Amino acid sequence: MYKAKVNASYEFDLGQEAVDQLDAVETSTNKYHILQNNDSIKANILSKDFNKKTYSIKVNNNTYDVVINDALDQQIAALGFEIGASKKVNEIKAPMPGLILEINVEKAQEVKEDDPLLILEAMKMENVINSPRDGVIKSIKVNQGDTVEKNALLIEFE
Repeated sequence: MYKAKVNASYEFDLGQEAVDQLDAVETSTNKYHILQNNDSIKANILSKDFNKKTYSIKVNNNTYDVVINDALDQQIAALGFEIGASKKVNEIKAPMPGLILEINVEKAQEVKEDDPLLILEAMKMENVINSPRDGVIKSIKVNQGDTVEKNALLIEFE
C-alpha cells in the first residue's frame, strides 16, 4: 500500500494492484504517456528527491508536488518518527561529571554541526563536546573552571 500526497492537501491510497494496472510508457527521459479510462495524459517529472520521496510532476500543463510513502514509511510515521527529520537537540548536557576546561562559543553565536562547543575534563581525559546540529547559542549555563555533575545543563540552543 502506498500513500500519495499531492500539493500537501490531497491524499490518496494506492494498492499494488492499481500500480500494476497503470498504463504508462516512457516516451523520453522523465516524460511519460499515460492512458487512463481511454484518456491520454502527458506527464513530465520536473524534479525528484529519492531520499525524501518527493517529486514535482507536470501533468497536462499543471504542476503538482507529490510525496509517495510506502509501507515502511507509514510504519515509521506511526511509531512517531519522521523520515529525514532534522536533529531537534535544543540543549547540551554533561555526559559525565567533570571540569569545564574551555568554552569555545559565546551567546548568540551561530554554530555548525560538529563545531567544538567546549572541553570537559573527566577522569584526566579531555573530552571535546561538539555541536549536534546547526544553530544559534541561546545561553551558556557554565563558566570555565566550573565542576559539573552528570546531566548538568551546559548549553542551550535557540
